Amino acid sequence: MPALFQGDACLANGMRLAQAAHLLSVPVWGTEQNPGKLGSNPPQMKALCRQTLAKMQFSAVEEGLVEWLRPEVKTKPSGNARSLPKHLQKPVVSAEVPSSIVLAGVEAHVCLLQSALDLLEDEFEVWVVTDACTSRTERNRDAAYDRLAAAGAELLTTEMVLFEWLRSAEHPHFKEVQALIK
Repeated sequence: MPALFQGDACLANGMRLAQAAHLLSVPVWGTEQNPGKLGSNPPQMKALCRQTLAKMQFSAVEEGLVEWLRPEVKTKPSGNARSLPKHLQKPVVSAEVPSSIVLAGVEAHVCLLQSALDLLEDEFEVWVVTDACTSRTERNRDAAYDRLAAAGAELLTTEMVLFEWLRSAEHPHFKEVQALIK
């Protein structure tokens, strides 16, 4: 993080998102690019994640992220089990499949960009939290945002996401989420 443009602010906003998600029962997954060489996510961030995917490919989709987001539910074949070969028995996708995903992280122009483009291709609605993403240079970060917007990703800020999750000042966790912002 020290080598990244506004790395401390990026991490702080990422933590705000993860903490609010935890309060609001929004599932959080983490990814780590080559953690053996580049280091792991901070322990306080990992603690808020359901799972953390250690990866070598730049796109988390290439490493199996979609399988975490859209788990298959195994069902028993109807009729005689011998009547339909296994390769024709299609698993049913869980009813609790997210159609949108909020992305934050580094580096915006490499891992985040390639993951977002693959998620868009897999028909997810992708929200990229611009103040919770960064790169080593401001130019690389901004180029990523340009490309992401052109590809159809929504560009938002941390506060925009938090208030969209809350929907109302009457939400039972409004004060707790508001405290994360102040």
